[in-house]
Amino acid sequence: FETQLNHALDLRQQLLGLDTATDAYRVVHSDGDGLSGLVVDRFGDTLSVEVHSLGMFHRLGKLLPMIHARLGTTRQVISVDDFIARVEGIRFAPANDVRTVRIREHGIRYEVNFASGHKTGFFCDQRENRRKLASLVKGQRLLDCCCYTGGFALAAKVLGGAEEVTGVDLDEKAIEQAKRNANLNQARIEWVHCDAFSFARQMQRNGTRWPVVILDPPKFLLSREEELEGRRKYEDLNGMGMNVLEPGGLLVTCSCSGLIDMEGFEQIVTRAAYRLGKRLQFLDRTGAGADHPVMANCLESRYLKVIWARVY
Repeated sequence: FETQLNHALDLRQQLLGLDTATDAYRVVHSDGDGLSGLVVDRFGDTLSVEVHSLGMFHRLGKLLPMIHARLGTTRQVISVDDFIARVEGIRFAPANDVRTVRIREHGIRYEVNFASGHKTGFFCDQRENRRKLASLVKGQRLLDCCCYTGGFALAAKVLGGAEEVTGVDLDEKAIEQAKRNANLNQARIEWVHCDAFSFARQMQRNGTRWPVVILDPPKFLLSREEELEGRRKYEDLNGMGMNVLEPGGLLVTCSCSGLIDMEGFEQIVTRAAYRLGKRLQFLDRTGAGADHPVMANCLESRYLKVIWARVY
């Protein structure tokens, strides 16, 4: 375990040199680092830890001090999903007194709220995709659907120089956090607390279009029993995004459902375009950053898929 942990830390600190660009990154990526059942993100001076197995839970007392010593972190937040706790027999009473922490990513400041945030609190896996987006949107108008706490929206505005950015999310707490993040960076962004589908339908009726649309929804496909429904949701969401995209505009669409591979996701996006009689020009396919490695014997952990395309 110690050897695998040191390999994981060497990757982030030495090979990737992540500390020069950010103080928020994935430190341990479960099976991808040979430490199945353990996920650790670094957020400033705090480790956000997710445990998925009893065996790994029992080893936290030895592994976490090693990470703190290497990274210079001092605090930790530990979470165990209720279902996992029951299945694994983990007796755990969270005693997390750390509520928020501030981080930096490519010069942008964010506040991570552990009490209301999803998963480990902030999605480090989209870091390089946020920077890529910023390089493409200077002077543009942009719609960020399912914006969560504003990662893509702030990257576009602060780092990329987008002229006008609108962020939409159904989670009221996420929108409030996005507003605080915008204030941290003195960025003017329009935040809308609304269901993305309802918002897009209203904008379509109003004739409002954007030259850049980002779609980064939560996981729509949680199990194989939900596969047809999940794929339909992705197709509907992408069709919705294309309906409010200017002809020739840039669509950046994401899926974090591990049960759909990149080829399958590409087929879903293609069906959405053809159903609307639109032409689709693929520009790139990307995924999570290198701090989310994938072992050759566990390819199904390559969960994040991002398609970059123009739609006519």
